[in-house]
Amino acid sequence: MTIHSALSQPRTPSSGLSHVRGVDDQPLSKACLHELLAQAVQRWPERDAAIFCAEGIRWSWAQFQSQVNAAAAALHALGVRCGDRVGIWSPNRSEWLVTQFATARLGAILVNINPAYRVAELAYALNKASVSVLVSASRFKTSDYLGMLVQLGFGAADTQLPALRRVIRLGEGGNADMLDWATLMAQGHTSLPDAQSLHAHQPINIQFTSGTTGAPKGATLTHHNIVNNAIAVAACMRLSAQDRLCIPVPLYHCFGMVLSVLACTSVGAAMVFPGEGFDPVDTLAAVQSERCTALHGVPTMFIAELDHPEFSKFDLHTLRTGIMAGAPCPIEVMRRVQSLMHMREVTIAYGMTETSPVSFQSATDDPLDKRVTTVGRVLPHLEVRIVDAQGQTVPIGETGELCTRGYSVMQGYWDEPERTADTIQDGWMHTGDLATMDAEGYCNIVGRLKDMVIRGGENIYPREIEEFLFRHPKIAAVQVFGVPDERYGEQLCAWVVQRPGAECTEQELRVFCEQNIAHFKVPRYIRMVEELPVTVTGKPQKFLMREAMVAELGLSRPASA
Repeated sequence: MTIHSALSQPRTPSSGLSHVRGVDDQPLSKACLHELLAQAVQRWPERDAAIFCAEGIRWSWAQFQSQVNAAAAALHALGVRCGDRVGIWSPNRSEWLVTQFATARLGAILVNINPAYRVAELAYALNKASVSVLVSASRFKTSDYLGMLVQLGFGAADTQLPALRRVIRLGEGGNADMLDWATLMAQGHTSLPDAQSLHAHQPINIQFTSGTTGAPKGATLTHHNIVNNAIAVAACMRLSAQDRLCIPVPLYHCFGMVLSVLACTSVGAAMVFPGEGFDPVDTLAAVQSERCTALHGVPTMFIAELDHPEFSKFDLHTLRTGIMAGAPCPIEVMRRVQSLMHMREVTIAYGMTETSPVSFQSATDDPLDKRVTTVGRVLPHLEVRIVDAQGQTVPIGETGELCTRGYSVMQGYWDEPERTADTIQDGWMHTGDLATMDAEGYCNIVGRLKDMVIRGGENIYPREIEEFLFRHPKIAAVQVFGVPDERYGEQLCAWVVQRPGAECTEQELRVFCEQNIAHFKVPRYIRMVEELPVTVTGKPQKFLMREAMVAELGLSRPASA
């Protein structure tokens, strides 16, 4: 793969400033999604493309393309046209994957709906993007999807979803106005519109960001955005047609949709889906039974696998590489993944939905210390810099906000020009993440701009405290955040999950901190909890923890908060 050679000699910052450009000696791809799939089919028609363990489905690349074309023809017969918004509300099922490529073949814009959404969030997303057709699972865990759609009046005269004219259900339930996927696919439509009018810079995907304040924003991505990011990410992992990637991360998120599915499609690697949602045993079993060579996940997923009582029963020796991303990776977790899961070439990736998503990634041959303490170096064709509050690039080693520019930056937030202008300035995507860069161009994410805690004038980065606490042998997971304080403005609080069978007290952890870190970094409050509140993708929700502590302690926020 040509990009490998480009990645082997990445550029380093110059002039002593935290500003670096990725190599650009290989051209960017101009392919649309359907062309990326066609290339895979042409080169590896009979190789495994997608295996859905829970559904008993195993498709070759040729078989997968046949499913995609049939679905695209059926959707076209329903009236779906280029630019129309088609929603997908489902856990990881085969229909999700087919819909992703079928909508792209028509030039329709796929709108990813979070499987955890409830009625109000669902209505907001569908109406914001004016979704006209929705592919929906019947239910997932405790969520009755079709029941919620009926509750919103789909099919009734007084509907709260005025743009939604079709619901394609994956299973039983709902009402008579909904069309079954099986019926849709069995109608035998064969004609497809000419693909010549499609081009790589057309919007193809809307993903709603899960911000902690304000209404979700619909990041709008193009073929060009996500295809090129997938190619670069696959190159970083040295992924090839000989690899088999286990995918327990959700498809609705960029991690599953781009870093997993499109990365595999770009090189012909097999995609293995353990189940509809993440389960540590199902994931380990899929790795063993399908002899997977790569595994993706967020840190909490890897922790759940490593700490499961049955972990040692599974043969994971086929594993080689993969990605840990989606949230800051604790160093000790990375070390365990490399040693106990045999993922010697595991990579760390950093990015955000608005940048398609990856900006930085470690290489499989990076020195161990760089792979466990940084998020790697900038990907090809991208430019990054770290700036201070005045927008000036900071010197190497200093902390500031990370900004990204290049092909990966989204077109904007759907129908939100003002919020887009606040975030993208002169082509630079302001990430809201605090970072440092070293002289070799390796980046370290030290926290969120909004998560930085200012205690009595001292700037404290929770990530640093979390990394320290992870060294304690009894800790399985930890999150550190700020809570209001009348005297100091803010105080640190730590929520701690113990390892199975361990017994640890708050006082024990306090002494551990006091003996090793500066006094102002020692959490004022420590709580032992059974689990941390996380999103569907496994990202810890610090705002929920903060709200719980404010209520428990009866705290009031400072006037400036």
